Amino acid sequence: MPGSKQNAGRTAAGALRTGLGLVLAAGLLGACSSFGQKAAVPYYDLSAPREFAGAKGHTRAQLLIPVPSALKALDSDSIAVKSDAKVITYLPGGQWSDRLPVLLQARIIEAFENSGRVKAIGRPGEGLLINYQISTNVRAFQLNVDGQSQGVVEIAAKIINDTNGRVVATRTFRATAPTARDDVDAAVKGINQALSVVLVDLVEWVLTQL
Repeated sequence: MPGSKQNAGRTAAGALRTGLGLVLAAGLLGACSSFGQKAAVPYYDLSAPREFAGAKGHTRAQLLIPVPSALKALDSDSIAVKSDAKVITYLPGGQWSDRLPVLLQARIIEAFENSGRVKAIGRPGEGLLINYQISTNVRAFQLNVDGQSQGVVEIAAKIINDTNGRVVATRTFRATAPTARDDVDAAVKGINQALSVVLVDLVEWVLTQL
């Protein structure tokens, strides 16, 4: 009889270990599933314009494009949405492919390159002999849903003489583009359309100042 009790004890202990193992495995699978869902959030890119119908002249100046400045609410990879003049939240289900200022820096450079009217343009640290810096500040870059749903982009720019630090010219560029819906796909499309208008205006303006 003592042997029967020991066997019963071993059987119960084995069943407990098996049950705990199943619970642990289920937990790990659930964690993996949750991790997989998090990793599957899509990244959204922005595109630079290729057509500059109003561009005039060329410049042999070499331009530096620093990373644009932005308030903390826009200095992230989250896609901003504004429901009124004061409150900024973020759209679920997607994010920018990089921090917004870094992504904008890349698209500003690409826009100037696409124009074919600038001798050289680059980022800090690339070793260019710089003539001018194009300093930018992101004032708005979001989906507005207060009334009409629309993508909104506003960027302030300064042209700075890199030799003496003198500000050559300043201007603020703003554009909006209506969206059919307020989901992330429509938001990105509207924001990108507004950005294209801003970048075309920015490139054409810089060319008139140099």
